[in-house]
Amino acid sequence: MASLVATLPSPSSAPRSASDFFSDPYESHPSWFKPSLFLSPGFDSESYISELRTFVPFDTLRSQLRSHLASLNRELVDHINRDYADFVNLSTKLVDIDAAVVRMRAPLLELREKINGFRGSVEAALFALRNGLHQRSDAASVREVLELLLNTFHVVSKVEKLIKVLPSTPSDWRNEDDNSLGRNSMNDEIPTQQDGTTMRETQSMLLERIASEMNRLKFYVAHAQNLPFIENMEKTIQSASVLLDASLGHCFIDGLNNSDTSVLYNCLRAYAAIDNAKNAEEIFRTTIVAPFVHKIIAHETSADAAGTSGDELENDYKQIKHFIAKDCKMLLEISSTDKSGLHVFNFIANSILKEVLSAIQRAKPGAFSPGRPTEFLKNYKASLDFLAHLEGYCPSRSDVTKFRAQAICTEFMKQWNVGVYFSLRFQEIAGGLDSALTSASLVFIQDYDSDKPISRNLMLRQSVSLLESLQSCWKEDVLVFSAADKFLRLTLQLLSRYCNWVSSVMNTRKSNANPSPGCEWAVSATAEDFIYIIHDVNCLVSEVRGDYVGHISHYLSSCSSEVLDVVRKSMLQGGESLENVLPLVTETIIEVIVDKSVEDLRQLRGIIATFMMPNKPLPVRHSPYVIGLLSPLKAFLEGDKARHYLTHETREELLLGTVTEISRRYYELAAELVSEVRIIDNY
Repeated sequence: MASLVATLPSPSSAPRSASDFFSDPYESHPSWFKPSLFLSPGFDSESYISELRTFVPFDTLRSQLRSHLASLNRELVDHINRDYADFVNLSTKLVDIDAAVVRMRAPLLELREKINGFRGSVEAALFALRNGLHQRSDAASVREVLELLLNTFHVVSKVEKLIKVLPSTPSDWRNEDDNSLGRNSMNDEIPTQQDGTTMRETQSMLLERIASEMNRLKFYVAHAQNLPFIENMEKTIQSASVLLDASLGHCFIDGLNNSDTSVLYNCLRAYAAIDNAKNAEEIFRTTIVAPFVHKIIAHETSADAAGTSGDELENDYKQIKHFIAKDCKMLLEISSTDKSGLHVFNFIANSILKEVLSAIQRAKPGAFSPGRPTEFLKNYKASLDFLAHLEGYCPSRSDVTKFRAQAICTEFMKQWNVGVYFSLRFQEIAGGLDSALTSASLVFIQDYDSDKPISRNLMLRQSVSLLESLQSCWKEDVLVFSAADKFLRLTLQLLSRYCNWVSSVMNTRKSNANPSPGCEWAVSATAEDFIYIIHDVNCLVSEVRGDYVGHISHYLSSCSSEVLDVVRKSMLQGGESLENVLPLVTETIIEVIVDKSVEDLRQLRGIIATFMMPNKPLPVRHSPYVIGLLSPLKAFLEGDKARHYLTHETREELLLGTVTEISRRYYELAAELVSEVRIIDNY
């Protein structure tokens, strides 16, 4: 105690309070140092120091920790001094502690021995239980494998017995006699009628049963792989599978040739049981579909060689449709029977469409060529109609989706390169307009048929070419519905090209720069020439916003209302872009008339000479130039072209604009002359 008391601080070295005004309090710490973290249960000194060292120097950290340690020591001493009496009494109260510990230790040791003994017995029982469970699991696994092998053996034996009663060829089914039927060891399971149709149905039922057993056998083999017993039976199983496929194929072909619904139904269920739908689809393709399709295509090809027709497919598709309705409908209906389990077959795609595509690729590859756009589009639309006809045999919408997702259907659609077709049409349509707009002169339509809507109102060949190009984009023998967005974009591009041509012509007239191709005529054009442009632009705006939009909407009627609204707005914007070029044409006409009118204003300078002449009487009549100042404007507005092709509003606009510009020119020239006269008077 004396040593502890000796360590107590003297009054002079007492810790400073937190309110000491002359130094920092002991409790103050940097913001990065948080002593409360030392009391957390998961505190780790190494991670804490490594984290702080990333932004605090080591010396600073060590100094701060030492300072905190000194603070803790002082706090400990304060606690001892505050409760010193209790601390001293603690040692006096601890009397005979060792004896109490000895008395408590004996029952604790006894309890420990009992617990250890009980734990040993529990562990032994647990080990025995686990060992028994493991043995039981092994026994169950062995039993399961044994049962699997036994089931496999029984199924193989059953399949072999069933196969023995199968005739090798369809002809044997009709020629079997009583002796062959006597070979049947399962007379209680297989009918023994000698009628050909009955025998065929009996064999199909037998094949369906064998297929069901083969399906079970595949299941057993899949769960008993790498076992010697199964490996020894692989050849037997493979031989049985090959024989089943051959016999099932013969039976399926015979059922197709004889249109036996029961046989076909049984064979399809057998194919579905052994998961071999592709084989049935291939047999139907090669046996029924291929001979007829080859006959049609070969006949058409020989006719092509004689020069009677091209690579058209429409007639071929008509005959194929008739063939499907006559010779394929029965099988298609059987395979699409509701709740029959035959949904795995897709004869429409993998038999019919596959053979049709193969025959076209082999005999008529030119049908897929977009190099002849008219024939290509006709074949493409006929092909889409043929696909729609095939989809009509799908019993539900999900089956239609499944048909479209088939690889052969995707391959069939890939043959039609619509992108190349559109590129050719683009060059054809846009090229025709571009050649008309790059003409060095303004081409007028002299003789035209009033019955044709294109030629009835428009006066310039350039405008007629635009309208013809616009209408070509949406003709039935040009438009491809799947590329309607591209044709809409081409339509807007044609309108933009025409607007740019009009703008370029007007700018060439104003700037007198080197004209670009198609604008050469603007340099020498008269005001009457621009009347035709205003007239044609107004007619084009009326056409685009009227019947043309309705024509497009009719072709896109199957689209949603949102799509139709976007198309309608796009075309209205195209008409607006045409309207936006009208002010440029109007300004050009005004400029041409003003330039011709102000030529007489040059006589205004003669006033100065007359004013300077001595003994000149005062003027009592108007100047001679006044009479002809508005003559060009009057002649223009009263001309037949302006009265016939310009609206009243347009003529009023031209009148106001021209008079305003002439007045401005007159004012500028008069102001200049007055200024000159004043300078002369000052001298």
